[in-house]
Amino acid sequence: MGLFDKFKQGLKKTKDLLFTDVRDLFKAEGELVDDVLLEKLYARLIRTDMGVKAASELVETVRTDFRGRVVFLEDVIVVLKKKLREVMDQDDAPLKFAATGPTIIMVAGVNGAGKTTSIAKLANLCKSQGKKVLLGAGDTFRAAAVEQLGIWSERIGCTIVRGAPQSDPASVAHRAVAESLATGVDVCIVDTAGRLQTQQNLMQELTKIHRVIGKLIPDAPHEVLLVLDATTGQNGISQAKHFTEAVKCSGLILAKLDGTAKGGVAIAIRQQVALPVKFVGVGEQMDDLVTFDAEAFVDALFAEIATAR
Repeated sequence: MGLFDKFKQGLKKTKDLLFTDVRDLFKAEGELVDDVLLEKLYARLIRTDMGVKAASELVETVRTDFRGRVVFLEDVIVVLKKKLREVMDQDDAPLKFAATGPTIIMVAGVNGAGKTTSIAKLANLCKSQGKKVLLGAGDTFRAAAVEQLGIWSERIGCTIVRGAPQSDPASVAHRAVAESLATGVDVCIVDTAGRLQTQQNLMQELTKIHRVIGKLIPDAPHEVLLVLDATTGQNGISQAKHFTEAVKCSGLILAKLDGTAKGGVAIAIRQQVALPVKFVGVGEQMDDLVTFDAEAFVDALFAEIATAR
């Protein structure tokens, strides 16, 4: 399955929502672009959770280009896609690997965001690229998370460093990074316990983990990835802002995109938080973590809408 098809798979619920909502605004013989139509279009775009700013900009583009004219759905889709590509544009943002020694990736997120599964998928992706991977099971307060990560490590074929139950997560991170240095692994992915962005003491703990890693390797962690659950919608923006303040997030993994009709949240997050979307989870299989591509995302979001007559 190619990248476009994977995005289509992940965005199916969102795409189906747009398919019905936007298509039904336009008659086969065309529709007059007036304030009534523009208000309806705005309401339908908002339902995807793309946010007020993005929806307003898209509608304003349609207003500027077509106001007072009778247009076809196909014409509007072309304009929406062009504008949305501009909104979603970001520098190519693959993982930043260390010039020498192990690349340290710290992963954070709230409880239930899909963090452990995303780590497994990321480890599998790195392994498929021929890299030797080590996992640090830093969620020491949730035995199930450590056990799950252990199962994934066996399936993927990578080393895992565990700590005693309820031990200091920073000590596990320290041991994982130290072992990475000692054994010559290419990538060390450090898990952290899920926490709400409003829990100040736990956010400070996250900052401590980040600091401890940096003591062993001065420019580490090289990546701090925040896992966001796409189904949480606009709350993801608050999470991104607070976690970035605590640990200087370098990018996002948008998980569970296939489980929501509000996939437009990727647009809101990209627009309102200065972080690149690096990976998107589009399914439950190990290879269902894809590198984000703005053009493929936009094309998949509007796939088949304009041709369905």
